[in-house]
Amino acid sequence: MQDRGWWLGAALSGALVVIAGAFGAHALEGQLAPRLAAAFETGVRYQAWHTLALLAVLAWRASVPLAGQRLALGLWAAGMLLFSGSLYALALTGTGSLGMITPLGGVLLIGGWLALAAAVLRAR
Repeated sequence: MQDRGWWLGAALSGALVVIAGAFGAHALEGQLAPRLAAAFETGVRYQAWHTLALLAVLAWRASVPLAGQRLALGLWAAGMLLFSGSLYALALTGTGSLGMITPLGGVLLIGGWLALAAAVLRAR
């Protein structure tokens, strides 16, 4: 199976989205300051959208492999880890310095979308 590791990663990310969403909605309800709860929810939302994007590019790649698709996948994976991961850690620990990592993750997410655009533009 082509891109088996990417499919596995996307599946595990999807599972984590459901787990984190349920944890945030039930276990953390009323436990966090509103600002931290919002940060946690933002992390879940961005991870969910980018997990769906991973799946879409993997499905597309199965029939039309293009240079640059893997770069987009890698940037999104790293971006989710840094962006959503830092927001989860910030919300759960209250350590404000973790918020400095979040913008780097955001830049990687944006870079993934730009890499995808470049792949499309280069395609014949």
